[in-house]
Amino acid sequence: MREPLLRRHACIVAYWQEGELIFENYATRTRIVARPPAPDILHLFGRWRRPEAVIARLPDYTASSLRALIAGLERYSFLVRADAPVHSQSQLETWGAWNPAAGFFHMSTKDGRYPRDPGVTDRRLRRKAAHSPPPAVVKRYEGARQVPLPPADTLGEFPQVLLARRTWRDFSRRPITIAELSTLLALTWRIQGWIDIPGQGQMPLKTSPSGGARHPLEAYVWVRRVSGLRQGLYHYASDSHVLEQLTTGEGGRRVVSYLPGQWWYESAPVLVLITAVFPRVQWKYDFPRAYRVVLAEAGHFCQTFCLTATWLGLAPFCSMALADSRIEHDLRIDGVTESVLYAAGVGKRPRDRARRPTFRTHR
Repeated sequence: MREPLLRRHACIVAYWQEGELIFENYATRTRIVARPPAPDILHLFGRWRRPEAVIARLPDYTASSLRALIAGLERYSFLVRADAPVHSQSQLETWGAWNPAAGFFHMSTKDGRYPRDPGVTDRRLRRKAAHSPPPAVVKRYEGARQVPLPPADTLGEFPQVLLARRTWRDFSRRPITIAELSTLLALTWRIQGWIDIPGQGQMPLKTSPSGGARHPLEAYVWVRRVSGLRQGLYHYASDSHVLEQLTTGEGGRRVVSYLPGQWWYESAPVLVLITAVFPRVQWKYDFPRAYRVVLAEAGHFCQTFCLTATWLGLAPFCSMALADSRIEHDLRIDGVTESVLYAAGVGKRPRDRARRPTFRTHR
């Protein structure tokens, strides 16, 4: 029986860590210490080869030791078989010129470890501040000529909405109305119009900017307490302004599992999971800096959501501390061609704090 054809996985990076050379397959998030002759083996498997062909080119090592090492590299995904079923993570190879910079960052920042008790982080930062104070929150150029500015115009509804935006952590038991949810989704994610770009077709226009009008973001809505709407998970169709129901059922505990260690959001009536469909951007921008554009867009849209909720007198919040893989499993997305980036939610303000806060502005 002939040995299988093997090739080096396309998503491997190398770096030094604590005095040792590390090879990491960032698509599968596996790491090994790169001791000889592993680097030579991976180099020789730069194209499809059979193990015997590689073994023949490394006469300084025994065939049995090389076979064992090749088997280990295959087991840990650094070598892939030509006849193996396509693993979902191999889709990361389609990122092309975005790799390794954007691909490595994308995968290595998924599924962070978050403390279940927020007090743990607070105590750690207090200890750290005792010997290493936090950086200054403002920047000044000493000796530079200062030019006084006239008072800012903070009158009117728009400035007051900006000044009133805060992240809320407690909510009334009252439900969000379906009209309020509709307004939030329409003013944040709905396609407001179209622009014809020669050679690219019609591109959507929304209330927040998108690089090249590619608009990679999608919104999934966990509904817990919305009057006139069944509990469950929905996808928002931005072209037709409708919700597509994907699952049913109460999602309070699920929300907490999506936002690890953030138990205070369990009672929120609505959670919006913001994902990015990367091929929309990769089609036009085949360089890794475009990944920054997608992240910036998530921030644009989330702020639009929070400001709209504030204008409606609601209590918005947002978080990037996510259980990425758990969310992506439930959304039935692969985490590569489409991946969750951000979460935002909203509730009714508690009755004892229902009024918008009053701010003292600088004059």
